[in-house]
Amino acid sequence: MKISGPLPHVRGNVNYIQFMKSSKFCIHARGHEVNSPRVVEAIFHECIPVIISDNFIPPFFEILNWESFAVFVTEEEIPNLRNILLSISEERYLEMHKRVKKVQEHFPWHAEPVKDDLSHMLLHSIWYNRLFHISQT
Repeated sequence: MKISGPLPHVRGNVNYIQFMKSSKFCIHARGHEVNSPRVVEAIFHECIPVIISDNFIPPFFEILNWESFAVFVTEEEIPNLRNILLSISEERYLEMHKRVKKVQEHFPWHAEPVKDDLSHMLLHSIWYNRLFHISQT
């Protein structure tokens, strides 16, 4: 397992991107923000997101089966993180990696919307949540 501190700044964040591309898993710990672009960056660079948070709701959770391409770890499980990741079989990892590559199509933004891109996902999410909210009242 490669663990890194701050990476030296290089134009275009080449070090950061190469680090993500060469990693099997990219850890995303809860921070000061509600959300982080790192989860989507991991997906773009074909790195399995490992989300460490007790209350994280991933984007488009109502549409995408996040547990099929990401690992969720509670804050209480942090001491066991290494064992949790090592327990993921190569077969399961390859399946998750295949799904990360598939889910990439849902996150790009295009000036003119493309089927299943971010604009469609946002509209579907709004529709779904509005419909769910209406059915609850």
